[in-house]
Amino acid sequence: MKEKRLSIPLKNEDLKLLQIGDIVYLDGLIFTGRIRVYEKILDKGQKPPIDLEKMCNVNFHCSPAVRQESSGEFRMASVTGTASFRFAKYIPKLMREFGVKAIIGKGGMQEDVYKNVFKKYGAVYLSTVGYGLGAKYGQCITEVADVFWQEELGLAQAMWIIRVKRFGPLLVECDLEGNSLQEKMRKQVDKKFSRIYDNYPSLTLKRVGEVQSIRDEII
Repeated sequence: MKEKRLSIPLKNEDLKLLQIGDIVYLDGLIFTGRIRVYEKILDKGQKPPIDLEKMCNVNFHCSPAVRQESSGEFRMASVTGTASFRFAKYIPKLMREFGVKAIIGKGGMQEDVYKNVFKKYGAVYLSTVGYGLGAKYGQCITEVADVFWQEELGLAQAMWIIRVKRFGPLLVECDLEGNSLQEKMRKQVDKKFSRIYDNYPSLTLKRVGEVQSIRDEII
């Protein structure tokens, strides 16, 4: 496990340095985008309000805690990663048309998405760490640089442009080769659990009416 600090927009030579399990910290502009932003840009054809490829090629799947000051400025004191697998169908077009090079979120994405999309477009997946670090990530946000469509989409689903300094820790879940840290570790864990389960009677392996095999029981 190595620590890397990278500047946004991310460059191919930066991403080549990353291996699964590395810890990454980011500096620069990140844009948030979830289902409503994807629908607007990728389904309805709305042009992004900024040049994502040149300015802001990191997309954060997140739930921001935002407040608006009396001056009208927004403050994002806390931000928590949200599950990325729900947005898998949008990722190919996002990367192909807008040059996005990294997705930040939690839980990772499907292995076939890594192999067929992330590897193809030279992108990585960076996972937030733990469930209690929202405030820690919030401390790394130095400025809400801009926000778009907040009245239409709501604060949680709006497109936020945030400036970050040493934003992290983020874990490299998928590298440029489409390798997945979670998939690698899952296979190791499953192998160990399979040996343990061999010593138990079959009844303990079942949820009545749900599963009948060890492979389905193990997560």
